[in-house]
Amino acid sequence: MSAIAEIIDTLENKVEKLFNKMKVLEKNNQDLKNELIKTASIIQSQSQEIEALKTQYETLKVANTLLGSDDNKRDTKLKINSLIREIDYCIAQLSD
Repeated sequence: MSAIAEIIDTLENKVEKLFNKMKVLEKNNQDLKNELIKTASIIQSQSQEIEALKTQYETLKVANTLLGSDDNKRDTKLKINSLIREIDYCIAQLSD
């Protein structure tokens, strides 16, 4: 009977070790999930910041060209012409 008792004790120890290992792995998994959510949030905020900076950059390019810079002069002229056409259209609509 003692051989059976030893086998049962060994089996119980192995099962206990497996449960402990499972708990550790579950905790690690939850920590990784939390880190993933945090990282996704950071990426989202950085993407929004990048878009805002791109818009600001485009505005600064136009302003720089209006101040006399030769860079991006063509783009600025096209933008101004587009705005003038829109204003002319509005004036035409008001005069009808």
